[in-house]
This record gives sequence, structure tokens and C-alpha cells, in this order.
Amino acid sequence: MPRARAAARYRRHVASVWSNEGRGLLYRLYIRRLRSHLVPGNVPHHVAMMIDGNRRWAKQLGYQTAAHGHRAGAAKMREFLQWCDELGIRVVSLYLLSIDNLHKRDSKELADLIEIIADLAEEISHEPDWRVQAVGRTELLPPDLARVLREAEARTKDHSGLHVNLAVGYGGRGEIVDAVRSIIAKHDEHGGSLEELAASLTPEQIGEHLYTGGQPDPDLVIRTSGEQRLSDFLLWQSAHSEFYFVEALGPDLREVDFLRAIRDFASRDRRYGG
Repeated sequence: MPRARAAARYRRHVASVWSNEGRGLLYRLYIRRLRSHLVPGNVPHHVAMMIDGNRRWAKQLGYQTAAHGHRAGAAKMREFLQWCDELGIRVVSLYLLSIDNLHKRDSKELADLIEIIADLAEEISHEPDWRVQAVGRTELLPPDLARVLREAEARTKDHSGLHVNLAVGYGGRGEIVDAVRSIIAKHDEHGGSLEELAASLTPEQIGEHLYTGGQPDPDLVIRTSGEQRLSDFLLWQSAHSEFYFVEALGPDLREVDFLRAIRDFASRDRRYGG
């Protein structure tokens, strides 16, 4: 009997292994199929990602602090950047820390999140040919995080590969205010009047003075966790963006979810302002 039970357990183990391997093989084949149907000309140039659901993920798994979720979310963003690079996407914007987060998050959670963001910025700045740019009010950030972001930018400023915007201490309304202030200051330096400025101000001029000035606006904005709102992210730049909402919590995002988002984007008829 013991030998029979052992044999039965072994058969169940083998069946389980084959089942898992089979699912893994089917998953890889499905990813390959999705990739094969993506035409380079239909892949977005700029993708913006709102990573959401890290805290819920940690709570569902029974972790005592949200830091576990934020770490898992940061690791997923590292994967996400690799997926984008492999697909030929040229610009990615990650929403990592809003101005509201700086004021409303628990101090311990915020301290953990700041450390996690610093580690992520440091790590991706050593990726060959990726360029890192911090977008946001870095003067509001803790000095150590601001320093890491400055060093990441300096280390990668001459790189021509994937351009990664890290939105840290970011708010879309604040960005527009800062852009208008910059335009006014520049106009004042040349001795122009407010009447002249009001008459000459254009959307293009405001766009040039945003944190992302000189970059193409995002073609596609993705948000995880099923939430369907912008949360003050790239308000000006996303005026004509396509949106895709994923039910998965941030750390659970799969490559297949990402590829489905790109496939969905490629199938849309983009009617700007229509």
C-alpha cells in the first residue's frame, strides 16, 4: 500500500508538471502569435503607464505593509520597459509619485516608496542606451531622491535609445501652471507686454514649455487595476491619446495584457478631435 500511494503521488506530480509546462508553452505561443500580428507602423511611438493597485495587491496577499506591493510594482515596471523596448516603442512615461501622494500618503509608506523609486531610477539608468528624464517638481522631493534622479539624467543624457520619463512629484495641473509661468518669464525678459503675450500665445507654445517639451505626446495611456481615471497625469499631452484599462493589479500585469493593449491600439481609427 505505501508503495502504491507513493506511485499515485508521483503520477499526480508528473501530471501537474506536464500541465504547468503545457500551459507555459501555450502562453509562449500565444505571445508569439500576438507579436507576429503587430505591424511596426501601428505600434505607438509614446506609451504612458499608470501603475495602479500595488497596495491592494499587497493587502490581498496578506502583507503587513504596502511596501511589498510597491516593490513588486517597480519590478513590473522594469519588465514593462523591456517589453516596450523590444517592441520598438521609443518613449515611455511612468507615473510613479504624484504631488498629492507627497502630501497624503502615510509617512512610513512614503519613505518606502521614495526609496523604491530611487532604486528603480538607479537601475534603469544603467541599462545600455536608455535615457532617463525626471518630470515633475523635483524641488519638492527629498534631497536624496532628487539627487538620484539628477544623476540618472546626467548618466544617460547622451543616450539615444528608449526614452523613459519618470513622473515623480508630478501633477498635470501644476505642469501647465509651470509652463505658463515659464512663458511669461521668458516674454518679460524681452520686454514684451501682457497684451502682446495674450495675442501671441498658442497651444504649441505651451506644449514646448511642458516638462516633456520637445517630445511627442503619448499615443496610448494604459492604467492597471481597472480604475478608469487620469488622476492628474499628462492632462495636456493626453488630449488626443487613446486609453486602455487593464483589470490586473499593477504587479500582476502580464506581457500578454500589454500586447493586447498594443493590438487594441493598432485596430483603432484615431480621429483627432473627432
